[in-house]
Amino acid sequence: MVPRACIVATSVLGFALGHAAAQSPLPPGFVYLRDIDPTIAQDIRYAGNNNFVGRPLDGYNAAECVLRRDVAMALKAVQADLAPAGRGLKVYDCYRPTQAVRAMVRWARDGAPAGATKRFYPRVPKTALFALGYLASVSRHSTGTAVDLTMIDMSARPSAPFDPSAIYGACTAPLAERAPDNSLDMGTGYDCLDVMSYTRSPAVTRDERERRAALVAALARRGLVNYFREWWHFQFAGAGPIGYYDVPIRAR
Repeated sequence: MVPRACIVATSVLGFALGHAAAQSPLPPGFVYLRDIDPTIAQDIRYAGNNNFVGRPLDGYNAAECVLRRDVAMALKAVQADLAPAGRGLKVYDCYRPTQAVRAMVRWARDGAPAGATKRFYPRVPKTALFALGYLASVSRHSTGTAVDLTMIDMSARPSAPFDPSAIYGACTAPLAERAPDNSLDMGTGYDCLDVMSYTRSPAVTRDERERRAALVAALARRGLVNYFREWWHFQFAGAGPIGYYDVPIRAR
């Protein structure tokens, strides 16, 4: 029989370790991308209003890209690969707490009218977004091994600020009509839940397809594989064992 004192001591230690883990700003093995490569631009959409839900998602307490260290190091390598051509990366979403995924599920099923965020899914009802594969109830983003990103011209000026009161065109509209973004034009905006966002969609121009192909090739060289329905979504192929986390994103 284990002595009562040992049981109490073990329980206290377990509580202390669990409390310490709960207080940690990052899941184990995770880093702030800014600490690995501050030259990679960040526009963390789910920390603001410029997204298909129209508000900051649960768990996004700071507009910071958080990833597993190995994934962050892979992006650092991609950034170095792109530099000679004067290009670089811009990330839109990185680690995503599971509470944010649950918030997406609730939003898709809440029955509320789309309103201004309809521009992100102009041709399908939001109730169909999960069935059509645009959204998932379990996301690799929650493991820190998936990232949404694009390419920019490193000499590009910063984007104009997003104006919640403005009326922007659909994500499938020409670049000048969409919400402001200083990235290279890939034929649709980020998080455009539409068949035009399929990486090899024939509905975009030749130049746009070539930019998508260049992005896919640059990421593939460093072990990041594209999701065919979203030209911006990549998963790290060498991730090994993964865990899903719900630690909120906090400021550095």
